Amino acid sequence: MQQELVRSRPIELRKTISVVLGAAFVALAAQVSVPLPGTPVPMTLQPLAVLLVGGLLGARLGAASMVLYLALGIAGLPVFTPTVPLLGIARLLGPTGGYLLAYPVAAWVVGALITPGHRPGVNTPYWVRTALGVLAGLVLIHVGGLAQLVILTGNVEGAARLGTWPFLLGDLAKLAVAVAALTKLTPAVRARL
Repeated sequence: MQQELVRSRPIELRKTISVVLGAAFVALAAQVSVPLPGTPVPMTLQPLAVLLVGGLLGARLGAASMVLYLALGIAGLPVFTPTVPLLGIARLLGPTGGYLLAYPVAAWVVGALITPGHRPGVNTPYWVRTALGVLAGLVLIHVGGLAQLVILTGNVEGAARLGTWPFLLGDLAKLAVAVAALTKLTPAVRARL
């Protein structure tokens, strides 16, 4: 019994460190922010980081990492994008709040859909499953952002003009990077968790 307890401690420590590093990675990606004319939503590397964290850590740890990230931001730490002038919980009520609130769900979905190795009865190539998982996560982030902007603008068309259309080309690049990275790295990272 005691030997099992000793063996499980390093595993739990690795998981805890992974969650903290995932939140730190998204916080670092948030600092890469480019304001776009005509929209209160900046272009950032956050969505890419969320997709990578979810895919690498898996559903449970990826979502936990994003909840930690949000908690740090709500507490007032400078983890959110610096180009939006709202601090703490006010950020979740502003134009980018919907994207932020979607991060735990998106990370969970990406982590759940990207499963290294082969599952019985599933013949889909791994990169295809990875691409579908990443696409699902990206769509969820946009749905969250769009929902918040609809609440703020009262108009779906205006919300899409502010928070979806300007980002589609960049999101295709993020999708390609995430699929390439996750296809290569996820099996090795998940094997260590």
